Amino acid sequence: MSTKTKSTKPKLKVKAKPETAASNSRLKLNTAAIDAARNSLSQGAMTPHYGPWSQDIIQLLNDSLATELVCVLRYKRHHFTAQGLASPKIAEEFLVHAQEEQGHADRLAERIVQLGGQPDFSPDSLAARSHAAYNDALDLKAMIRANLVAERVAIETYSQIITLIGDKDSTTRRLVEDILSNEQEHAEELKDWLAD
Repeated sequence: MSTKTKSTKPKLKVKAKPETAASNSRLKLNTAAIDAARNSLSQGAMTPHYGPWSQDIIQLLNDSLATELVCVLRYKRHHFTAQGLASPKIAEEFLVHAQEEQGHADRLAERIVQLGGQPDFSPDSLAARSHAAYNDALDLKAMIRANLVAERVAIETYSQIITLIGDKDSTTRRLVEDILSNEQEHAEELKDWLAD
């Protein structure tokens, strides 16, 4: 008569994995979030999918707003200074860049309000919050170089913001991607001017 030994290994209980969007064979909307969107009208564009990141996103945008405003001031300064140096073509381009940076600032401020925040235009803290520095150079090459440095800083900053936001806020991400594209154009123009 043979005796069978019972296995002493405990049997593992396999828990059913919670269904996720990745494991579902069908895509389903979150009806609870849709109901919350129906009921929270005072939040405007802010729906539940924004989650806990909205304040962080507002802060990133406010710091970017400060950067854009400092860039406007720097480009305006360089516009008028370059005119005095008899460099009308570059002076005109500095003005165009200043206007485009102002457009970026306006779009960022508008998005901050849409997210339920307040755009921070305080002149007392602009330079401290800006990622790029103000520059009052008098030499044309130094102006171009300072603006190129600022554009490269903006490019790096916006690239990081896009990565940080990811899929947390697609509207803000698209806005920042659009601004980034314009900053890249500025950097290429400035690089070409510096080489001349």
